[in-house]
Amino acid sequence: MQTEDGPEQIRRRFNEKLPRTFHGHSISVSDVLVLNKDGVVASYYVEKDGFTAIAGFIRMGSSGTSVSLDTTDFHIEGKEGKWLAFDSIIIDGRQFFLMEHETYGKEVAWVVLDEEGNLVVDHAYHGFDQSVQQQIKDYLNPPQPAAEPQDQEIPGGHIQTQSGNTMDKPSLENWQKYMENGEYLRSSEIDEEQNYNMIDGRRNNMPPKGKDGRASVLAKLRRKQAEIAERSGKPAQQMAMAEDMERRRK
Repeated sequence: MQTEDGPEQIRRRFNEKLPRTFHGHSISVSDVLVLNKDGVVASYYVEKDGFTAIAGFIRMGSSGTSVSLDTTDFHIEGKEGKWLAFDSIIIDGRQFFLMEHETYGKEVAWVVLDEEGNLVVDHAYHGFDQSVQQQIKDYLNPPQPAAEPQDQEIPGGHIQTQSGNTMDKPSLENWQKYMENGEYLRSSEIDEEQNYNMIDGRRNNMPPKGKDGRASVLAKLRRKQAEIAERSGKPAQQMAMAEDMERRRK
């Protein structure tokens, strides 16, 4: 089927030239066309001039269903009186029924039920029109909530938002940096850091200089120990203990 196809377009095309994959006869009076368009199934009886829509020509229900085209005296939860089914439609392989109030008829808005008797569409004024069909499709496939946009961190201390804008990454306190680095990085940094108030993810920060503007001899010694430990693969504390023991032996 083409997007604009209806029973009349199909009848005309079949009468002009049968499709290669079709091996039946041309469309003629008393045939029934069953069209499945975007999951919506409709049936048409072929008249000499025009077509007559047939309600319930294909029935999907079984003996275990609550509603069929033969249903009468049906009680709908939340609604008064008795209802009867007088039309049906098949959408995405499921059958739905247009129900009319037995006492008030067209004076009361129709409703649509599924085969189990669940209310699918309330207040259907024009049968299975496009609005009602869309409500049925939404019932079968509820719209999914949109995912929350995620911001991404980019190099340079900036954050790129979902809209493409960039913003500066908020500065963190030392203890916040410490908690962000993870246990392994924290322990590694503690082993080698000369300045314990700088647990910030950067191993072995330069220690603060003394009052005269020069780093202390002890700070230089610890930094040198850290460099040797990093090359040898041994923790700085273990290297310091080994050197201390060596000095005592001497």
